[in-house]
Amino acid sequence: MKTLNDLPLNTKGYIQKLNCTGNIRRRLLDLGFVEGSPITPILISPSKDPRAFSIRGTLIAIRKEDANLINITFHP
Repeated sequence: MKTLNDLPLNTKGYIQKLNCTGNIRRRLLDLGFVEGSPITPILISPSKDPRAFSIRGTLIAIRKEDANLINITFHP
């Protein structure tokens, strides 16, 4: 299964599932990371972590360890 880290820059994907519980799940849901939402990686920091994603009209930076918890679908 592909995670958010597998999504190439400027390629639209769709959130399929959040593989986390507790506070991190609540935080991601509050930020708009809801199943079926379109998401696009826009920026990558020079150190490759974090990456910034466009989701629901907002640009949000997510660390790699958190992005690995988000399953996505996309067509390269």
